[in-house]
Amino acid sequence: MSAGRVRAKTRQGESVVVVGNGMVGHHFVTKLREREPGVSITVIGAEETPAYDRVHLSDLFADKTPADLALATTAQYAAMDVTLRLGERVESVDSIAKTLSTSLGATLEYDRLVVATGSYPFVPPIPGREDSRCLEYRTVADLDAIRACARSAKRGVVIGGGLLGLECANALKNLGLETHIVEFAPGLMGVQLDGAGSDCLRAKIEALGVSVHTEKSTEGIEAAADHLVMRFADGSTLATEMIVFSAGIRPHDELARAAGLVVGERGGIVVDRHCQTSEPSIFAIGECALYDGRIFGLVAPGYRMAEAAVAALAGELAGELPGEKGGFTGADMSTKLKLLGVDVGSIGDAHGQVAGTLSYVFSDPLKGVYKRLNLSPDGERVSGAVLVGDCSEYDRILQYALNDLPVPDEPESLFLPAHDAEAAGLTAAALPSTATICSCHNVTKGALCDAVAGGVTSMSGVKEQTQASTGCGGCAALCKSILDEELATLGIAVDRSICAHFPFTRQELFHICQVEQITTFDALLARHGTGLGCDVCKPAVASILASLWNDYVLAPQHESLQDTNDRFLANMQKNGTYSVVPRVPGGEITPAKLIAIGEVARDFDLYTKITGGQRIDLFGAELHELPLIWKRLIDAGFETGHAYGKALRTVKSCVGSSWCRYGVQDSVAMALYVENRYKGLRSPHKLKMAVSGCTRECAEAQSKDVGVIATENGWNLFVCGNGGMRPRHADLFATDLDDDTLIRYIDRLLMFYVRTADRLQRTSVWLENLPGGLDYLRAVVIDDSLGVAASLEEQMANIVGTYQCEWKTTVEDPARLQRFRQYINSGERDDNVVFVRERGQRRPATRTEIDAIKGASEPVRILSPSETSEASA
Repeated sequence: MSAGRVRAKTRQGESVVVVGNGMVGHHFVTKLREREPGVSITVIGAEETPAYDRVHLSDLFADKTPADLALATTAQYAAMDVTLRLGERVESVDSIAKTLSTSLGATLEYDRLVVATGSYPFVPPIPGREDSRCLEYRTVADLDAIRACARSAKRGVVIGGGLLGLECANALKNLGLETHIVEFAPGLMGVQLDGAGSDCLRAKIEALGVSVHTEKSTEGIEAAADHLVMRFADGSTLATEMIVFSAGIRPHDELARAAGLVVGERGGIVVDRHCQTSEPSIFAIGECALYDGRIFGLVAPGYRMAEAAVAALAGELAGELPGEKGGFTGADMSTKLKLLGVDVGSIGDAHGQVAGTLSYVFSDPLKGVYKRLNLSPDGERVSGAVLVGDCSEYDRILQYALNDLPVPDEPESLFLPAHDAEAAGLTAAALPSTATICSCHNVTKGALCDAVAGGVTSMSGVKEQTQASTGCGGCAALCKSILDEELATLGIAVDRSICAHFPFTRQELFHICQVEQITTFDALLARHGTGLGCDVCKPAVASILASLWNDYVLAPQHESLQDTNDRFLANMQKNGTYSVVPRVPGGEITPAKLIAIGEVARDFDLYTKITGGQRIDLFGAELHELPLIWKRLIDAGFETGHAYGKALRTVKSCVGSSWCRYGVQDSVAMALYVENRYKGLRSPHKLKMAVSGCTRECAEAQSKDVGVIATENGWNLFVCGNGGMRPRHADLFATDLDDDTLIRYIDRLLMFYVRTADRLQRTSVWLENLPGGLDYLRAVVIDDSLGVAASLEEQMANIVGTYQCEWKTTVEDPARLQRFRQYINSGERDDNVVFVRERGQRRPATRTEIDAIKGASEPVRILSPSETSEASA
């Protein structure tokens, strides 16, 4: 395709039109503008919003908004001197006249055209798929449609068990639907995982409550009055209220087909290594492009295509013809993901398809972990890997595979849990300068080292100068290791200060406050800091002071240190209202208290939800309502549940020997004691605990920071697990403990964690970073190797003895109540703040809704949840 290419007329007058404003198209625009500031650039996007991060699309069903995913704004495009046309679709291209026509009737001329139209979800030709309850999962608009349909649904089905299908299933689960996955193949993620890895993933997903149906061929979808029925080839059926297709992607190549460009037999615009199509003035990049017979369905290869196209276009503008070197020659498709909360990694030849591949396999069915390491036939090089349930070794194995490094004498050291990076013979220093550290932005170790040599001394500087770790973020830990090693090599001390105002770590500040008996932030700042403090050090010091002295967090000397949630003793929700969570120790609650919660929810029009920690969450409270709600709950015998603070949240329990025929200990009584003992304990991060009455583990204790499981002889203690962004099973710490020993060990463990952890560090990460790991922790807590056991117990006793309910303290203080008013000088509410119903929850009305409400001829009544459901139906 190189012959006969047209050279540019002039550098300044060149007009480049980009069709598609996705992640890859946006990357092309930014790189082209950096390299060619004088070129005219026009971007045409079919969606109404500028480019956004499609990789994290499902986060919109969690705690993100479209603005959080935005890669750029219209103002930023304008600042780059880029013409942005949104909500407009290119209908046709005339490659001879070099013009294109759009859905808005416009005709644009171009010198160079870049097609970055991406892909669309594959919808199998199943009869009945036209039903309005059959949806797709690809864009923000698709998610809006899914959310709208979910309001009247209880069950949702995802057709497709690949990467996107599991992302979609996570979205449905976040919407509160009973979720099912239907997959034609024998297993999930068949492209990335081998059979055993797929089985492990399936088991973990099903344990989360998602039903998986494999080897199911959908033959038809039949519509009933209020649901759909899926008919499968094996004669079985599945009823559901909505179906989302996510069974793979197909390239958006229809524009190129109509323009006469060469496309692949199964779709995709054929391009060369410079991403030029059969028409030299037209480039194609991303998931619409077919290189070497392959569509590359990840964002990193799309970015490499965009950069290859920019290089080729810039060369032509300089009067050069593209050569045979450089450009796009394929990409590593290794990937690390978190799907439905499960870590999944796939590297290189994951299936071991190369003849003679040597495979090492590790499986831990108890923790739900599967790992496979593939070596070359001679056993000298890493050729691929599969990781499910634990991707902690992903970065290390990937570097061995990408850089063709010789494996250690014991290859299993690369992925067995008992080994670390040093044991496996790989540190950041051992990597060559050509090693790719950030695959999203193609940043090498050499580029990071050059940045440090040029004066960069922090991760924020690394990100700003190299873009490393600003994509998926998976390389952050390795980037930090390289930064620290380079600083040390240059003789520059690695700054581990908590912020610019204190030249100390959190642990050092804790010990300073403890030894010098410092009780206020101002005193600490005067003695050991500079400036006024910031949003990093203030909450950290507030937590330290609360852990040490357990003072009222809204006392005048502490109030300004708290973040929004702690300042108002409630969790602010994304709509500006607050959630209230009273403590329900061990999940045990009386009928009278249940009635009290129900009456509060009814009287204040709150949305209620049972949490995973056996509590009842009340959503939608306005600021001025909080003291009134607290007063009602306190009078009914409730206390604050500290859901707003970095403190103990819940102690979950099963019914234990009181009711269950399998229970061997009274788990409820132990859970009540543990929660009432540690309630109010402020710590570096939130804490969750659980007590199970037998090894059947109904309270899921092994996924908690502190887990207690009953045995015939006492209690087994598990520590440092969590189910957050990085799920980790707890480690077995001690066995067959009596009640007193169990509590003594938990006292010591928690206070040692409070003393030594970094700010916002979960117990799981704390243990992983603790020198000596679990054995060291056992030595400190059980054997008192540091001689601090008595001090730790004394400190915990002080916390327990000085507990106060912060809600009660606030309600009884008239001065504190002033902050919960909408007006400074009045207790009345602001009627300009109007709330409407959405999924049974209140949200602030839009300006249009407020105007409509104010202009209504009849009084406007807020719909109840049941009325809202009826209206939606």
